[in-house]
Amino acid sequence: MPAPKKSARRSVLVASASLLSLSLASLSFLAAPAATAAPTATASPSATPPARMSTVGGTRLGLPGTQVDLASGVPVLPKDLTARSWIVADAESGQVLAAHNAHWRLAPASTLKMLFADTLLPKFPKTEEHKVVAADLAGMGEGSSLVGIKENETYTVHDLWLGVFLRSGNDAVHVLSSMNHGVKQTVADMNAHAQELQALDTHVVTPDGYDAPEQVSSAYDLTLFARSGLQKKDFREYCSTVRAAFPGATKKDKKGRTTRGSFEIQNTNRLLSGDYDLSVYQGIAGVKNGNTTHAGATFTGVAERGGHVLLVTVMNPEKKEHNEVYREAARLLDWGFQADGKVRPVGELVPPRSAAGAGGTAGAAPSAGQAGGAQGGGSPAKAVAGASVAGGSRGMGVALGIAAGAVVVLAAAAFLVNRRWPLPDLVRRRPRP
Repeated sequence: MPAPKKSARRSVLVASASLLSLSLASLSFLAAPAATAAPTATASPSATPPARMSTVGGTRLGLPGTQVDLASGVPVLPKDLTARSWIVADAESGQVLAAHNAHWRLAPASTLKMLFADTLLPKFPKTEEHKVVAADLAGMGEGSSLVGIKENETYTVHDLWLGVFLRSGNDAVHVLSSMNHGVKQTVADMNAHAQELQALDTHVVTPDGYDAPEQVSSAYDLTLFARSGLQKKDFREYCSTVRAAFPGATKKDKKGRTTRGSFEIQNTNRLLSGDYDLSVYQGIAGVKNGNTTHAGATFTGVAERGGHVLLVTVMNPEKKEHNEVYREAARLLDWGFQADGKVRPVGELVPPRSAAGAGGTAGAAPSAGQAGGAQGGGSPAKAVAGASVAGGSRGMGVALGIAAGAVVVLAAAAFLVNRRWPLPDLVRRRPRP
């Protein structure tokens, strides 16, 4: 049976600024329903997916195993998916095309930096400067990924965000957290923002995603963070940047003159920057990867092809081959582009709380069809398409635009579906250096 056409729910409320402030303030205090309460301080990743998980976004998303409706004309899922949890969703409609243990609470690694960025990006202008002191860099975990920030050097906020997105620099995260009145305040802000986004599987302990007891998120929540972040122009630009110059240390030459050079940093998202054994994914435009001992490899990506824009999240593949998390994400994206518009959704990405209170929906009704669609059978998914990447600061591929209505909060906290919002210009192809 063909999938139903995407509905376009439009709810635009006209209100004064004072009414808007009052309504948003009231909505921010709404408590989560008991069935989907946020993780408590005792939350920790389980060894196997629980029999019952959160049903935010639809009842099928709370079931363990693979959820997909392989109706006539819908391609089968790739055979060789080993991730503990994954999700594929249409960024425009919010429809979840397929999922596997979508609400399993797992260690997120540096993909949690998407929530960090979505929470803090609006707080500081990119031109603001900050001189780093020793206290700014205190408390980082052993073996943290670093961009190379030095004490007593001055950096712009723009520099720091490049360090967060490209090098996953925990040092940049800690400096920005210090500017936000400290790590404790930043963690509190992130947890509050997760609640606003209805990311109820998430409990933040460290702002950088470094392994910590009781720190959890889920493939579903990470996808919500990406979708919310991509509403912000700066977020879109940073997460699609392939390489950039980063300020180095200040030095004095033999004549006593002070100079400060720079060094190049490259994005560690291998679907965006490529690797010796992996081509750049056609249409990729971000967003964030992660890897720690406890979390394994994690990745959330956004890509566009033929007018379709998809979000994919993959958490901790059992197969430990080099770049496996990207290979599985690429296979899921390939499947999603073939299936989008044909497959019946198994759930949806919910709007933020304030938007849902203004007319949106807080969750999806159960979709028709059987749970646990087969992963086997049929031909393997298409090989990863090899778009090229160029020098310079912007990502490459094909991304003419991205539609994501379900995260646009308008002047009166209304939630508008199918509103277009552009990604950076990624349409030109240049030879890979």
